[in-house]
Amino acid sequence: MQYRTLGRTGIKVSPYALGALMFATSVGNPDPGDSARMIHKALDAGINLIDTADAYQDSEEIVGKALKGRRDEVVLATKVSRSMGDDPNHQGASRRWIVTAVENSLRRLRTDHVDLYQIHRPDPTTDIEETLSALSDLIHSGKVRAIGTSGMPASDIVEAQWVADRRGLARFRTEQPPYSLLNRGIEREVLPVAQRHGMGMLVWGPLGQGLLTGRVRKGEPNELRRAAFVKHVNDERRLETVERFISLAEEAGLPLTHLAMAFAITHPGVTSAIVGPRTMSHLDDLLAGIDVTLTDDVLDRIDEIVPPGTDVGTLDQAYVPPALQQGRLRRRPAGERAAA
Repeated sequence: MQYRTLGRTGIKVSPYALGALMFATSVGNPDPGDSARMIHKALDAGINLIDTADAYQDSEEIVGKALKGRRDEVVLATKVSRSMGDDPNHQGASRRWIVTAVENSLRRLRTDHVDLYQIHRPDPTTDIEETLSALSDLIHSGKVRAIGTSGMPASDIVEAQWVADRRGLARFRTEQPPYSLLNRGIEREVLPVAQRHGMGMLVWGPLGQGLLTGRVRKGEPNELRRAAFVKHVNDERRLETVERFISLAEEAGLPLTHLAMAFAITHPGVTSAIVGPRTMSHLDDLLAGIDVTLTDDVLDRIDEIVPPGTDVGTLDQAYVPPALQQGRLRRRPAGERAAA
């Protein structure tokens, strides 16, 4: 395994990171013992970065148990800010919630520190200085080693870097955006901005939430678990594009999964791509492709299918700014809309 430096933290991580969402028993693998065996196999293969979140149901607890005796081998990452119940204060990036949430995560993970603590989604209702101040205190206390974001727009990344510099606060060292053969939008602004500020990039969804596994074909039944509640995995334009990538993978003599993963870690701004296997066979398939290198010819063909900096459709899980969700934020009162 060739290790890469996580931004400017000095922490060395594997190009493949192990995502733990599918270890949650009700949405992923129902057998915690099987999940633990997958974690151990990934570690034995050289993967040293595990990414989870407090909102991933019992994922943190399963990861914590599986790491008993092996915690020091792992760069352990988790997240905060998504809703954790009906209480309106049990979510977001306020100091009040961050200080409480990190203690809960540490207890579930059975550790005294998190190597990377990430804001799961931007929180427009909280001043970024408030968030960075709370996270800085966690770093000073030793409970957190580095901090990052997930799904943050480029403009917000820049603002956070400026605030940290001007206020003498800890800087966000990483960003975790979606990135795959189907979704390359971050190449336009997010990746260049992160590179400019020396941030590590941990990309999620390199297999297109299952569309790039080879198991989903246009005109055939979609048996993905998420197909029943996630719209983008049934999008016709995305399915047509997948067919083109299946043909390209066959011409290159590669499984589609290997093509997709090799592409995700080829960009110089990407540190690691997060894989989220649900079964041991899924993990075995991904590990079999860790030595795949894509030629310039194959990368040029990929650019022809999905041009750099563009997305084929929109991911349901992608962050959507409030102004795009709430009409009142982009419409003047009726009495003020006319020019005269």
